[in-house]
Amino acid sequence: MLLLTPAVPVISGLPPKSPQQVPPPVVPPVLMPPVLPPQEILPPVEKMPEIDQVPPQEVVEKMEVRPLPGKLNSIPVFNSNSPELVLTEGILLSTFPPQGKKVAGAHLNFPFQGRFDVFSHHISRARTLAETRTLFQGIIVYNPSDKPVRLDILQAATYLTSPDALFVDLPEQVDNPNGTVFAGPGSRAVNDILRGLRQQFWPQFITIEPGKYGMLMNLPIPLGKVVPVSNGRSTLMRLQSNGPVFVANLAMFAPLNRDGSERSPTLIEWQKLLETGGLSGPRDKVPTPLDRLNSSGKVIYGRVAGVAQGSEWVGNITDNSTVNYLSIPTPGRAVSYLVSTVPEITFGTGQIQSAPLLARYLDTAYFAHGNYGIEYNLSLPLVNSTNQIQRVMVSFSSPLKDNDLREGILFVTPRDRQVFFRGTVRVRFQDDRGVFQTRYVHLVQRRGQPGKALTILNMPPGDRRLVEIDFLYPPDATPPQVLTVRTLDNSPAIN
Repeated sequence: MLLLTPAVPVISGLPPKSPQQVPPPVVPPVLMPPVLPPQEILPPVEKMPEIDQVPPQEVVEKMEVRPLPGKLNSIPVFNSNSPELVLTEGILLSTFPPQGKKVAGAHLNFPFQGRFDVFSHHISRARTLAETRTLFQGIIVYNPSDKPVRLDILQAATYLTSPDALFVDLPEQVDNPNGTVFAGPGSRAVNDILRGLRQQFWPQFITIEPGKYGMLMNLPIPLGKVVPVSNGRSTLMRLQSNGPVFVANLAMFAPLNRDGSERSPTLIEWQKLLETGGLSGPRDKVPTPLDRLNSSGKVIYGRVAGVAQGSEWVGNITDNSTVNYLSIPTPGRAVSYLVSTVPEITFGTGQIQSAPLLARYLDTAYFAHGNYGIEYNLSLPLVNSTNQIQRVMVSFSSPLKDNDLREGILFVTPRDRQVFFRGTVRVRFQDDRGVFQTRYVHLVQRRGQPGKALTILNMPPGDRRLVEIDFLYPPDATPPQVLTVRTLDNSPAIN
């Protein structure tokens, strides 16, 4: 639930009350997440082979590998993912000015105005029974101008691992028409944003008065009473501001009432932490310097704490920049387009899709590797220029990491146990009857796993079909992935 502290001049999207109607300030109780709908009844999970008994083998699938057309937009993203594991109170990410702050290096001095996103993904963990005190996560905003600023919450979703979105075992591909199939809070949050949703407890907007603070989020990451235990929260918001605002993401253990019970922190307490606190810990591994990537051996990419540039990758996938169509491959052949490439994993193309950082802490990632929370909006205007009907399959896969130019891409058999992608993909296309279809598919793919068909089209000679693939890259996924267009041979039709 969203907490707006009554003592602060923050106005929600509701009509304002008269002064006589304003209740006296009260200490808010600990807020718990709303009651959630049950998941859909799912088919049984396919049994994994015993990889201890069957040695894994790499398999090369011959195909052309191409860079992904398009580029990231310029919308800034408040990206808070380091430290992922939070064991101490402090500042997770602050774009406030350093002036007047006790720890100047904890503040990046980056104001937001207009469209921007907020992405946050953090975990709380208890090592002993004494450490099960609830960790609160607070996101506060400040208006440095002399005019009121309206902050519209266009879309917003936040979920805990438990009880909201447990990492349950799911089949590798499940239709998800109602958005009730998910595994993990990141999978669930990006699924909501993909559908254009704003959870009901978020207001439509808040207003921050000149020189004042506002509370954008004040929610717990609760822990159970067993040891060890952990819980995580993933949050994604799309926002629009009509004036400058500074944003900070903070971590604080629940203050205690006189009777020893926990309560939510107040905005005043969050402000004090912002002004006097240092960076939260423990700090993640320091990334490999960019000038040492090729010579360092093992690359440490690091986690992100900063302002990334780019919230959406829009790509129109065609033969080249001079035509507006994509010729289907010859029968039995395929072509793949890279998704979420990072330095040293470009399949010989040299394309790095990681969002650049406009501001960052010195011990965190140099780029937003993985592009968590970034939307990929891809169009494939397919055309069959042959004189025969062709069956064309579009799929999404998670091949092995590779930085060399090969004849194809590498997969592994039997399937690895490590999950590389779990999230929902939207597929829009015109079927063989001429009817426009929209399909939401939740995918779970392990390292080196080829994907099943998202759609199969029977295309007559000269036929043109537009296929659109749209998804937000989910937290807890691991790059790279590929989007593949394959023209099937004359074997029996695939269902």
